[in-house]
Amino acid sequence: MRAAQVTTLDGPAAVRVADVDEPGGDGSVLIDVHAAGVTFPDVLQSQGRYQIQPDLPFVPGTEVAGVVRTAPDDASVRPGDRVAAFPGLGGFAETVAARPGMVFGIPDRLSFTAAAALPMNYLTVHFALTRRGGLRQGETVLVHGAAGGVGTAAVQLAAAL
Repeated sequence: MRAAQVTTLDGPAAVRVADVDEPGGDGSVLIDVHAAGVTFPDVLQSQGRYQIQPDLPFVPGTEVAGVVRTAPDDASVRPGDRVAAFPGLGGFAETVAARPGMVFGIPDRLSFTAAAALPMNYLTVHFALTRRGGLRQGETVLVHGAAGGVGTAAVQLAAAL
């Protein structure tokens, strides 16, 4: 399959399209990728500057949207389902494997492009507001830098929560 691959740690300009093996199922949900989000950790990983530093060569891509090809019996999604996922790595490829707990069904009205931008931004903010911040009804939230993906998600989720 085709994938965007990091072969040297020279930044995004050094990413190349390559033919790589498809990921195996081994308890994962296999997703045919229709769209992938580009996150700040992806950029840092291409430079070797992120806390997770995969061995070269590797396929970056922490968030995707697509259609489930196969899923284990205990997964909440089934083949043919439209999903967004947080695979952690490997999303810049035609197919990606993700742990079942990191795959989420999406409604038909949501485009794959929009859905691919949800996992990293919205899951990060949801965790920060609910688990770390303990946000409660009636509290005020100040968001610095509300124009980026995480900032936009913070404004929206804070208002919703």
